[in-house]
Amino acid sequence: MSIEMAKLFNGEIISGDSMQVYKGMDIGTAKIKREETEGIPHYLLDIKEPDEPFSAAEFQERANACIEDIQSRGKLPIIVGGTGLYIQSVIYDYQFSEAPSDPVYREGLEKQVRESGIDPVFEQLRSVDPESANRIHPNNVRRVIRALEIFHCTGKTMSEQLNEQPTELKYDTCIIGLTMEREKLYQRIDQRVDVMVEQGLIQEVESFHEKGLRDCQSIQAIGYKEIYDYFDGRASLDEAVETLKQNSRRYAKRQLTWFRNKMDVIWFDMTDLEGFPKKIHEISGFIAGKLFSEGEYINLERKEED
Repeated sequence: MSIEMAKLFNGEIISGDSMQVYKGMDIGTAKIKREETEGIPHYLLDIKEPDEPFSAAEFQERANACIEDIQSRGKLPIIVGGTGLYIQSVIYDYQFSEAPSDPVYREGLEKQVRESGIDPVFEQLRSVDPESANRIHPNNVRRVIRALEIFHCTGKTMSEQLNEQPTELKYDTCIIGLTMEREKLYQRIDQRVDVMVEQGLIQEVESFHEKGLRDCQSIQAIGYKEIYDYFDGRASLDEAVETLKQNSRRYAKRQLTWFRNKMDVIWFDMTDLEGFPKKIHEISGFIAGKLFSEGEYINLERKEED
């Protein structure tokens, strides 16, 4: 859908996915292939090594630079992807300040995780900041600990600090969301995981495992941490794949909840995929109504028909 909109509206695409920034993480993140782009430029893909950190603040800086560049050439910037906080940080112009840290406190939590697992530490987060606990996956140890560290140092939860961010849009923004009947969505998620495995997901993850990549942000991604359990002997391959499907379904649910509660999204139901051409017309018409005058929209309809 994003490719179709880019072709219709002279657009270029900025990836809004926090994991597609990593080189080599192609299958597990469903990164678009070069031949699938149909010549539409894509930005913020493959910009980091797998052992490098990446944050919402860095995404904001890079995305704003892309937006300025795209607009300077008379084209329409289109952010595509589902990392809600990253997208919010750009369109609402979040102000990021370096939160204080306490290395001794952080090391104590890291030691607790090593000795007792993540569950007790995650329950601490749930007790002080349930909103962040609902947003952060328990396996993302770094972010769980960071959320607790922020509360420890400031007396404010990460969620409270996010809720204090600006609520006025920085850009004239149109936010489109694609949705689907829950049962069919979950079936498609399961099918997508099976396709990923067929395409070589296990081998892709194995290459990172063999390089000794551990305790870094990239490996916490869904699709990688589950297969790591297989290579580390904590699960059979079938169990790891099933856990991947389960975690993907849960993430989809959290994504939908986030965007429905946090952002002014216009939703379009994609359950009937055979009606895709009709949806293209419906969505493009909505976008055109925000961008163009009536005469310009008529010309766009002719272009779409062509």
